[in-house]
Amino acid sequence: MDMRKLVGRNFARLRREKGLTQEDVEARSGFSQQYLSDLERGKRNPTVITLYELAQALGVSHVDLVVPHDSEE
Repeated sequence: MDMRKLVGRNFARLRREKGLTQEDVEARSGFSQQYLSDLERGKRNPTVITLYELAQALGVSHVDLVVPHDSEE
């Protein structure tokens, strides 16, 4: 399992479920839209701190970003 892709898929899914754009998350988190785009495409390897900060911006648990979603198992 490629954790970068898993995190990217989970982040994109959660962001869309919350009705947020990448620009909205950029404003909430301080991470650039380009970084968020790369993250969603599995091109970034976020640190634990980054996962926590992104989860805070989405209003979810950091665990939600690393656990396989039911449809992906």
